[in-house]
Amino acid sequence: MGKAKEILKKNTMLVALLVVTLLFTILTKGVLLYPANITNLISQNGYVVVLAVGMLLCILTGGNIDLSVGSIVAMVGALAGTLIVNHHMSTWLAIPICLAVGILIGIWQGFWIAYIRIPAFIVTLAGMLVWRGVTLSILGGLTISKFPANYLNLFNSFIPDVFKGKRNILSIILGALICVVYIILQLSGRIKKRKKGYQVEKQAAMILKIIVISVVIMAVAISLAFNKGIPMILILLGIVVLVYTYYTTKTVPGRYLYAMGGNEKAAKLSGINTNKVLFLAYVNMAFLSAVAALMCVARFDSAAPTAGTNYELDAIGSCFIGGASAYGGIGTVAGVVIGAIFMGVLNNGMSIKGVDSDMQKLVKGLVLLAAVAFDVISKKRSRIA
Repeated sequence: MGKAKEILKKNTMLVALLVVTLLFTILTKGVLLYPANITNLISQNGYVVVLAVGMLLCILTGGNIDLSVGSIVAMVGALAGTLIVNHHMSTWLAIPICLAVGILIGIWQGFWIAYIRIPAFIVTLAGMLVWRGVTLSILGGLTISKFPANYLNLFNSFIPDVFKGKRNILSIILGALICVVYIILQLSGRIKKRKKGYQVEKQAAMILKIIVISVVIMAVAISLAFNKGIPMILILLGIVVLVYTYYTTKTVPGRYLYAMGGNEKAAKLSGINTNKVLFLAYVNMAFLSAVAALMCVARFDSAAPTAGTNYELDAIGSCFIGGASAYGGIGTVAGVVIGAIFMGVLNNGMSIKGVDSDMQKLVKGLVLLAAVAFDVISKKRSRIA
């Protein structure tokens, strides 16, 4: 009983995700897990994963958030539409320009936050208003639509199946390979930790986690095989998740984020340039917002003045639901991905059931409050203990 309790405590959100998925699968009579709907879930929530990964780095620095990401998505999307559709600029030239603009916005906001030490909440709230105003100015209140096919294919197409069978065999093979790599990484990581004398999770917990995650990966791979195969957006998301997982767990600058979130004064005294760490977190956030913008305009095939509305809330919600601490210093990319999928399943399940938007917002708000309350109460209990 004690072991089961410990396993549940360490994998609370994974269990919650499985429960919510099962609940909506029953309520929607299986529609939630239809192959076409799985593909739809991935394309609908791709931007949430990208923004949430960037938001995690901001939160790790001490519970800081970025309220401007939705407006940055709208502005960079408007710029992409103007360059590619209105001025017929090459896609391969317009994309780097849009990403560069995102970085410049990050430098601007990061400077005020990290070096002038204006609270991140104020700077990004100002950014939310400023970049939305710039968006309206660029678009003139109008929507730009019909992007060229070569641009749309970068984000909306599917990996061709080299086997050309009735089902997409490549999807199943790649799913199996991902499972094998995941198992090897988990086992090798455990062995390395034990050699160094670090505490490792119990064997039963690790085995259960490996089985659950492997089953989920294969279920998604098989589902995609019954539709159109692997969407390009999933490859992009995989790259983002892998790069930032490696950055936060295996690099010195990545560990600085956790050190700063744990205790900024102690981190500064130990020689960490905390201003630089904070600055780069916000530059990175704006860069990923630009990436999300390019994904969104491709998905909607348009750049609209209202694009990106409430995107910052989806990103923040995914982080806290995925286990990031409201105080900073705690959180993982894997947890954020689980949080983003949780939000996606919640949104999609309620939409299929025909729940109106007002009630959807109510449910999401309560879930977010519950996640943060769980974090705060857990910390209080650990301090008392």
